[in-house]
Amino acid sequence: MTHRARHRETDTSLRSSAGLGGFLEFLGLALAAGAFVLFVVRPEVSEALVHTLVTRTAGLGH
Repeated sequence: MTHRARHRETDTSLRSSAGLGGFLEFLGLALAAGAFVLFVVRPEVSEALVHTLVTRTAGLGH
């Protein structure tokens, strides 16, 4: 009779949710949610950012 060894899976979700990794994940989610709300509630902000980006890149071409 042969014995098959099981592949042990390490649970990395516990490590990533503790300490600095958990804080950085929370910070990233908070920033993404804030940016989404800002662009939905105040669409003129995104228009101003696009206008600024276009004028700066146009200046580089000349």
